[in-house]
Amino acid sequence: MIEIKHLRKDFGNVSPLKDVNAVIRDGEIISVIGPSGTGKSTLLRCINRLETPTSGSILVDGTDITAKDCNLPKLRRKIGMVFQSFNLFEHRTVLENVSMGIHDLLKKDWNTARAEAMALLRRVGLEDKADSYPDELSGGQQQRVAIARALAMKPEVLLFDEPTSALDPTMVSEVLNIIRSVARDGITMIIVTHEMRFARNLSSRIFYMDEGEIYEEGTPDQIFSHPRREKTRAFIMRTRTWTWKTSVNEYEDETLRASLQAFCHQQYLARRLVSRIELVLEELLMAFSDSSELPAGTEIILTVTAAEEAAAVHLTLEAPGLAGDILSVIRDPYSRRILDTYASPCRSETAGKAELLIHTKEEGERNAKTK
Repeated sequence: MIEIKHLRKDFGNVSPLKDVNAVIRDGEIISVIGPSGTGKSTLLRCINRLETPTSGSILVDGTDITAKDCNLPKLRRKIGMVFQSFNLFEHRTVLENVSMGIHDLLKKDWNTARAEAMALLRRVGLEDKADSYPDELSGGQQQRVAIARALAMKPEVLLFDEPTSALDPTMVSEVLNIIRSVARDGITMIIVTHEMRFARNLSSRIFYMDEGEIYEEGTPDQIFSHPRREKTRAFIMRTRTWTWKTSVNEYEDETLRASLQAFCHQQYLARRLVSRIELVLEELLMAFSDSSELPAGTEIILTVTAAEEAAAVHLTLEAPGLAGDILSVIRDPYSRRILDTYASPCRSETAGKAELLIHTKEEGERNAKTK
């Protein structure tokens, strides 16, 4: 059991942790969510003593690990950690990365260490990469090696610090599946994550962090469906919304595309719907760039709102300062046909703003037939 009492951490004049209190029981899976800069990663680093708390205490099975005489090497064998940036040894092979701790820290002979490491690599689906080096692996594969390395110490507690944040959307699911597999072992797990559906489906409890503390905690259903406090409600709604500011002539911005794809992945939207969203946005922004009614540099604010696994999403377009209907500038027949097929207005357009519902092709065809 982990007991955290009045934990505080200061970095100069900044205090990401002000008064954190929690009890984590053996075998629990805790997901820690919240805005950036609210101390989530700092909390994990204090639990693993990579950071020394300014004040307060952390008790692991009754032992105060913040005490000056704490045996840190022993503690870190008991509490493993997986980082968002992998932290593998680049000059060591995958097998060496996993087996080194077994040999050096658990004091097992090299044959045993390698055999146990290979078993862990089989578990994470990377037995065939044993002789490869980290730079020969994808990001998802590197993170799976990092998980195998953490499991090699046979920890009682496993900490995950945003394990998918450095990955492309296509690699996220392979890492999350490994974490789900590890959860079945009964290891106590604390996971800082922005993958909301994953947190909801896997966790025993959710900690929402804000204002330097655990602002609200509860079951996944309580936090995601019935949050009690205002900031929790605002955050949960915000995680379902993607907003991007761009301008005319910037529709080919790859950063925009990557950000939108990551959001759609986090919401587990169907590929077909994601393709429709991208197509509608591309046609809209291309039409805006070709329009003489929107000067180059005109700011466009795009907002996509979606529930998890939604069959449709809301798209809001805003051009602050535009006097007329933003969609009236679309003259190209092909662009109009795309909009009519995959999108429909969900409320009356006002000056400089339009709201559309983007749906699947079949839904668009049904809508067209009923007009």
